[in-house]
Amino acid sequence: WYQRRVHGDNFLACFALPSFSAMSSRGKKSVEVVKSPPSDQPKKKRFRLIRSLALADFITLANAGCGVSSLFFCLNFLENDRFEPYILGAFIMLPLSLVFDILDGSVARWRNKYSPYGFDLDSLADVVSFCVAPAVLGFTLGLRGFWDCSILSVFVCCGIGRLARYNVTAGLLSTETGKVKYYEGFPVPTSLFIVLLLFIAFQQGRAFDHIWFGKYICPRVGGSFHPFSLIYLFFGALMVSEIKIPKP
Repeated sequence: WYQRRVHGDNFLACFALPSFSAMSSRGKKSVEVVKSPPSDQPKKKRFRLIRSLALADFITLANAGCGVSSLFFCLNFLENDRFEPYILGAFIMLPLSLVFDILDGSVARWRNKYSPYGFDLDSLADVVSFCVAPAVLGFTLGLRGFWDCSILSVFVCCGIGRLARYNVTAGLLSTETGKVKYYEGFPVPTSLFIVLLLFIAFQQGRAFDHIWFGKYICPRVGGSFHPFSLIYLFFGALMVSEIKIPKP
């Protein structure tokens, strides 16, 4: 009986003791502070957009900055009783935009460094400098009739459409080196020809009420009309045309 009792107790202890130790170990784990492993993800860098831009992109932004400055000069010219230095500043900014527009592509090829934003940045900057700014300049110098403003709006829309078509078809028109063989439609910087005409007219005192080709009132349809604004319509039509112009 004694042996049976001892062996039986040992037998029971074989089952009781492990369960007790397991309970003790579980109790210890419940109070332990579990430390999370260090994260392998790199820390987010600040100003990631600016860091990803290439030097050519900053030159493109300088193009847009010149276009916006031309707009501000036009506004200041009208606000400050046609103070002449403001309108001269508006004229100067647009050829300077062209310089930056040519320079950004040259710098990108020279450094052989591009960013994923460069292509779209160039088109957006051109919209400001060679579409919106020349239209606002024409409005500033007297093209303010209802039909004038309608034509100026059409001109800007034509420039935007021209750039959108270029962005879509550039890959199809490019050679093995990635360079586009020709332009389809007149490039939007050709609007600087209109800016040149406005500058000559302003220097000759042929702006505002005395702008070239006069002013006409449209009694049947309402509003006034300056035939000079048809030059904008002509260039807008050239931009959206299918004329192929070899790219230098």
